[in-house]
Amino acid sequence: MTTENIQSSATDKKSLAFSEQHYFSSYDHFGIHEEMLKDRVRTLSYRNAIMKNKHLFKDKIVLDVGCGTGVLSMFAAQAGAKHVLAVDMSNIIEMAEKVIDLNGFSDKITLFKGKLEDVKLPYKEVDIIISEWMGYFLLYESMLDTVLVARDLYLKEGGLLFPDKATIHVAMVEDEEYKNEKIHFWEDPMQLYGFDYTPFLKVAMSEPLVDTVDNGSVVTGHYELIEFDLNTVKIEDLAFERKFKLKATRDDKIHALLAWFDCSFPSDKPENVVTFSTGAHAPYTHWKQTVFYLDQVLDVKKGEEITGSLASRPNEFNNRELDIELRWNFPASGEEDSRRQSGKYNYFLR
Repeated sequence: MTTENIQSSATDKKSLAFSEQHYFSSYDHFGIHEEMLKDRVRTLSYRNAIMKNKHLFKDKIVLDVGCGTGVLSMFAAQAGAKHVLAVDMSNIIEMAEKVIDLNGFSDKITLFKGKLEDVKLPYKEVDIIISEWMGYFLLYESMLDTVLVARDLYLKEGGLLFPDKATIHVAMVEDEEYKNEKIHFWEDPMQLYGFDYTPFLKVAMSEPLVDTVDNGSVVTGHYELIEFDLNTVKIEDLAFERKFKLKATRDDKIHALLAWFDCSFPSDKPENVVTFSTGAHAPYTHWKQTVFYLDQVLDVKKGEEITGSLASRPNEFNNRELDIELRWNFPASGEEDSRRQSGKYNYFLR
């Protein structure tokens, strides 16, 4: 196979909006793919889900949306797929072609360079769609939009999506040390050479932190904020607002809301269902967790509840970015309790 064998669509990066050019170009460099391949929870979850269900892949037509280096396509081919159609807009697809050829799968996998919406596939429908579409806070980068377009265009009735379920979870955490280091730093003239840098405070607060959080910092129970069933969810459903209720598991201070996601893969045998979590309680993944710092500190006691809501919507100017509004209410022990607080803050996941 040579580079001429990569099927190309009419899509050209120069014809895309700047935000789209930036998004696809970010996947051109091998470094991001190295990080994803080194994420063993991510990659082995896909491999296990596919290999435990070889009977579902045998002699099937499989579409890999956003194939990257081609690892998921090769798993599907190993599992016995009749033909794998691998689509990616990034230039990394040229490296994927070399890897696929080198590993002996060029007769099973056909590569298509372009946006999924623009490519012309050789089949009117496919049996299975595989994709590693998840971003930070699950929905950042809005790659799920493309998977849902692929589902509606190509997935046969009764076809399968790998994964097919994803849930966002929240909890609250104590994180005074990091909040002081990253947020309150901008309020301290002693650290800023005697100058007032407080205009930076709003910027620092509005950008959620993506990092690994020690599970020992979690102060409340977990709450499932929302579940997406990829078989039925619509693109408009990805903009959402959901309420939550969290109960403190110990006396402590609360500085932030923590969010993460879980994914599961389908099977016709319950023992072959594969799931993974990106939470602080689970092994490391490159998605880490997302931390939304409050502009208050909640002084909670064991058993007390915090209620609130979280709204997430694609940014008006770049739908791959997210605008998030967080509300919280901590009644403490009642109206006379000086600890009671409530608030609202807007965040921008860029």
